[in-house]
Amino acid sequence: MGILSRSPNYSRRLEDNGMKLLATALFSVTFGILLGLSFPSLWITKASLPQKLPCSIAISNRYSDIAVPVQATDISKIWVPSNPKGAERLPPGIIASESDLYLRRLWGNSEEELKKNPRYLVTFTVGYKQRQNIDACVKKFSDNFTIVLFHYDGITSEWDDEFEWSENVIHISVKKQTKWWYAKRFLHPDIVARYDYIFMWDEDLGVDHFDAEEYIHMVKKHGLEISQPALDPEKVCTWQITKRREHVEVHNKETNEKLGWCSNPNQPPCAAFVEIMAPVFSRNAWRCLWHMIQNDLVHGWGLDFALRRCVQEPAYEKIGIVDTQWIVHQFIPSLGSQGKEEDGKSPLQGVRDRCYMEWAMFGRRVDEAEKEYFKSLQVQTPSN
Repeated sequence: MGILSRSPNYSRRLEDNGMKLLATALFSVTFGILLGLSFPSLWITKASLPQKLPCSIAISNRYSDIAVPVQATDISKIWVPSNPKGAERLPPGIIASESDLYLRRLWGNSEEELKKNPRYLVTFTVGYKQRQNIDACVKKFSDNFTIVLFHYDGITSEWDDEFEWSENVIHISVKKQTKWWYAKRFLHPDIVARYDYIFMWDEDLGVDHFDAEEYIHMVKKHGLEISQPALDPEKVCTWQITKRREHVEVHNKETNEKLGWCSNPNQPPCAAFVEIMAPVFSRNAWRCLWHMIQNDLVHGWGLDFALRRCVQEPAYEKIGIVDTQWIVHQFIPSLGSQGKEEDGKSPLQGVRDRCYMEWAMFGRRVDEAEKEYFKSLQVQTPSN
């Protein structure tokens, strides 16, 4: 057999072809780099994707030709600074920032359950011993009023057995607490925002000469933001300004108090003053007052002297006594029995001592807060 051999011409052709391939490869790589540098927008990266892509993409079903939309919204990116504090991550359309005390059914269509939306709220802080008083009071308020009973003695179910109306009012029971304790915890302005007026009444009030609808009429007529019914002048009154005056609808100033009690005739207790016994607040005034109620001062003594801060000046034009609708203060010290005998003091005396102590503490807090505020503005504290 002969031996196979390659000619010199054949080897030269192989070398030429290799050089051509190498040159072609180098040219292709160089062209690609130049093309990429010349058109950077053609590079598709995550950073270059549009921010507002469609919220869904179509993915073919494995077993079908139908395209199925899949939600791709990133809910962690919702942030609305104008939403209420704590709700910034919610879409504004779902926010329910206010509530009410309307009773709801457990069945049926919610849009059909409220035959009437009460526009006014009445609260009484009660003990079972004063149930006859409260029965008379509740009957003075129509279905335009939502009624709430705060029970400081823990007795609630017995009211249902005795009074038919009891099943239609709201009962809140916490032992040995005052109405201002309840108010701070259960009557936040956003909870009672549906009500035009809020009544914060004690349990020892005679209402033979009181009509709730007429009272609301007078309050609206005279533009009172904070008010109370006048008191029977034949009975004992702590403050002269609260006594009923004949031949007038309302009054708000010009009274003779005890010597030294009126340093300014246009300020409490000679003007712009109602007691904390049976006050009535507009929605706006209540929003202010709720923030002024101190969390640890439960009796509310001193609030009546500061109410003027919750209305525009002159305050006596917005705070007044309604003379056409008057009540009797019976001075029943019910909460005294809820106290505790200590250091030789009776339960009633212990409660009364705390009332005076809280009055002084509240006054100091208001004064100090005001001084700090004006100090921060570097201006002198206005004279009170």
